[in-house]
Amino acid sequence: MGEAPTPQWGVLQPLLQFENISRMLHLKRFVLLLLLLIAPARAAERWTPEQANAWSQKTGWLVGCNFIPSTAINELEMWQADTFDLPTIDREFGFAQGIGFNSVRVFLHNIPWEQDPQAYLSRLDQFLETAQKHKIGVVFVLFDSCWDPHPKPGEQREPKPGVHNSGWVQCPGADVLADPARQEKLADYVKGVVGHLKDDPRVNAWDVWNEPDNLNNSSYGDKNLKQEPTDKIAKTLPLLKKAFEWAREANPSQPLTSGVWQGDWDDQKLSECARLQLDNSDVISFHAYDPPARTKTRIEPLKRFGRPLLCTEYMARPNGSTFETILPLLKNEKIGAYNWGFVSGKSNTIYAWDTWQKAATAEPKTWFHDIFRPDGTPFDVKEVEFIKRETGTK
Repeated sequence: MGEAPTPQWGVLQPLLQFENISRMLHLKRFVLLLLLLIAPARAAERWTPEQANAWSQKTGWLVGCNFIPSTAINELEMWQADTFDLPTIDREFGFAQGIGFNSVRVFLHNIPWEQDPQAYLSRLDQFLETAQKHKIGVVFVLFDSCWDPHPKPGEQREPKPGVHNSGWVQCPGADVLADPARQEKLADYVKGVVGHLKDDPRVNAWDVWNEPDNLNNSSYGDKNLKQEPTDKIAKTLPLLKKAFEWAREANPSQPLTSGVWQGDWDDQKLSECARLQLDNSDVISFHAYDPPARTKTRIEPLKRFGRPLLCTEYMARPNGSTFETILPLLKNEKIGAYNWGFVSGKSNTIYAWDTWQKAATAEPKTWFHDIFRPDGTPFDVKEVEFIKRETGTK
C-alpha cells in the first residue's frame, strides 16, 4: 500500500474562513435576538399630526353620546359581574343606532379589574360585540376625577331622588391617590385593558383621564358632601403622566387623549394639567357646555395643534348648549361630537348640576341631559328628528 496523500490545507483555507464568517453571522443574529427578548419593550411615541389625521380620515365623523345603561347608577354597577346588564345595553344601543350615532364614550373602572381581570375583559368583549352589532364604535375612559372620591365594590347605593348623578364614583379613589404603592398596581389595569384591545377596530380611541383637575366644587359646594383631598391635583398629575406612559407601553393602534375642560386654552395661559393633557394627546379632546358663540371661541385655540378634535362632552339644554345649536357647529368643523347622557335612568342626569345642593322635587320641564326614556320614547320628538337629519339617518 502507498502512503496516504498529504492534505492540501492551502486549498481548504478559503472554505474554512467562509465557515467561520458564517458561524459569526449566526452568533451575531442569536445575540441580537436574545437582546430583543430580554430588553424592556419600548413604548410607542406620541402620534404625529399626520398619523392622527390619517386616523380621522379612516374613522370619519364620530357622533354619539356618553353612555351608561339606564339600569346603572355608576361605572361599578355597569361593569361588575352581578349587575352587568347586556340586554339593556343591547336595547339602548338600538336607540342610538336609530338616530345615527356611530360611537359612544364609556367609563371604565379599576375595581372590576382587581376583582377578576379575565372576567372583566370578557365583559368588555361582550360589550364591544353588542356595540358592533349596532354599528357603534367605543371610546373607553380609563380614569375619572368626578364626583364621589370613595368608590366601593359590591352593591351600589340607590339614586337620591331629584339629584344629578348622585352615585357616580371617581377612578381611582382618594385612598389610591394617597398611597403610591397602590397607584403602581394601576399599571396592570391600564396595560391589561389597553393591551387586550390594542388592535381592536371596534375601539375608536382611549380617553386616558376624564377631567383630572376637577375638584368637584360645583357638585359638593359649601356642603362638602364628600371630602376631597386638599392636594388632589398635586397627587393626580404625576399619576396622569404615568397613565399616558402605561397606555403607550401597550402600543395601541388607537389614539390616546384626555379632554381639557376649564381655564384658558391659549398656549400662554394653559394650566399645568391642561398642558400635560394636550402635550400627550394624539388627538385633542375637550368639553364645552356653552352656547354656540362661546363654544366656537373655545375651539379656536385648539386648532393650533393641527390634530383631529373631539368634543367628548356637550349638551346642557338650559345652558344654551343644545343639539340644535351645537351639533351643526361641530359637524361643520369636522369635530367629533359626544353629548352627555342618553337614556334617562339611575344616573338622574335629566336634573341639573345644582340639584346636588337643592334636590328637585319633580321632573324638570326641560331635561338637563339625556334623550330618551327607558322605553325609547324621546324627551323631544322634534329634537330627535333634528339629530337624525344631522347624522344623515333621515
